[in-house]
Parts: sequence; structure tokens; C-alpha cells
Amino acid sequence: MLARQPYRSELSARNRLARLCWTLVWALFCRLSPRPLHGWRRLWLRLFGARLAPSAAIYPSVRIWAPWNLEMAARSALGDGVECYNVDLVTLDEDAVASQYAFLCTASHDITDPAKKLITAPIHLRRMSWVCAGAFVHPGVTMGEGAVAGARAVVTKDVAPWAVVAGNPAVFIKKRVLAHVPASANAPDEG
Repeated sequence: MLARQPYRSELSARNRLARLCWTLVWALFCRLSPRPLHGWRRLWLRLFGARLAPSAAIYPSVRIWAPWNLEMAARSALGDGVECYNVDLVTLDEDAVASQYAFLCTASHDITDPAKKLITAPIHLRRMSWVCAGAFVHPGVTMGEGAVAGARAVVTKDVAPWAVVAGNPAVFIKKRVLAHVPASANAPDEG
């Protein structure tokens, strides 16, 4: 039987101190802020290194682990209760959305290593992609342009542009076609 080894954080003391400060700031100044005050929350996130478009929406019940690892483009959103565990970079392109209680997870531990070495990989939500309510996105996943991860989906690998996936693990369900827009705005036909 292997001897149990105490877990030691691989993150620097500076990183841990910055996260402590961030957690206090969010709790004191943002968590209880009124829902429409996205600008107020963007201000605090930017002070901690986030790169945010002026129209990015971050709701007060969001939990962001490291603002310096967050990039949000125009009209992108992190909805109520989203868990943004961004030990690595999380990027939301234009009009990308993570809906309520979605979990964006950029880190895990190596299960083959007795010391449980930290492993990280970025998450990228491309333009118009949507992670629906309660979905879980694994480290290293890219949601292609216009892709959708259905409610409670567990997304373990990249999702093709304009694909709809659902389930655990998430599997292809159908192609996403936008209604009430010119045909040229939808994904090109394959075939």
C-alpha cells in the first residue's frame, strides 16, 4: 500500500494571496450588488486583471476563481450562479453565454500521480456558443462557433461549430439552425 502524501498546493503564495483579496472584494462589493450593475462588477474584475468588453455581463452570484484568467468579448455573459473555476484561461467570444449554474472547470488533478499533480487547460467559448443551465465543461474544451451544450450536459471534448450536444458524456444531438435570420447567418451546409 502506498504511503499517504500530504497535498501541497502548486500555486504560489502570491497567487493564493491575490485570490484571498479577490474573494473578499467580490463578497464585499459585488456579490450583493443589484443585478443590473454589470459595469460595477466589470470595474472590480478589471482591477484584478480581467479583460472585459464594455458590454460583457457578469451577474452578482457568479463565482470567479481568478479574474486575471478571464476574457469576455462584447455581449458575452456569465449567468446567475455560474462557477468559473479558471485556474487557466477562460475566454468568451462575442455573444457567448454560460447560463445559470454552468460550471467552467479549467483544472483537475492527475489521478495517476500519488501527489495528485495539478493539471490545467483553457476553456474557450467561441462566438454565439451557449453552455446551458447546469452544464459542466471540462478543462481544455473549445465550444465551436454557435455550438450549444444542453442543460446538465457534461462536455468532455471540443464541440464542433453549430452542433448541439447533450448528456453525460455529451454527444451530438443535432445541428443548430438559427430562426428568423438570413440563411447566410446560419452555418454553411455540410454535404
